[in-house]
Amino acid sequence: MSIKYTVEHEWVAADQAIATVGITHHAQDALGDVVFVELPEVGKTFAQGDVTGVVESVKAAADVYMPVSGEIVEVNEALRDEPALANTDPMGAGWFFKVRLSNSAELDALMNEAAYQALTH
Repeated sequence: MSIKYTVEHEWVAADQAIATVGITHHAQDALGDVVFVELPEVGKTFAQGDVTGVVESVKAAADVYMPVSGEIVEVNEALRDEPALANTDPMGAGWFFKVRLSNSAELDALMNEAAYQALTH
C-alpha cells in the first residue's frame, strides 16, 4: 500500500479500489490540539479538490479536501468521540474516511513522501 500526499496536507493510502484519507503529521502539528472533526456522509460522492469536512483546533479551523474523486464508503466514527486521535496518531487510528476511487489515475499526480517532505521542510 503506497501513501501519497497533497499540498493541502492530506495523506492517501490506496489499497486497490479503496483509499484511506487523513491529515498529515505536519497538518496536525500546525493546527495544534484538535477539538472537533466534521466528517463527510457515507454514500456521498466528491470530486478531487472538494471540501469534505472540517478540522477544528484550539488555534484554527481548516477544511479537509478530497485528494481523489470517489464515494465515501466509511468514516472514522472514533474521531467524533475522540478528535485528539488526529493529533496522537494522524497516520493510523486518526484516519478520517475511506473512499471508493472513481479514477485511480488521480493518485499518480499526488506527491510521494520525499516530495511532501521537501514541501514541508
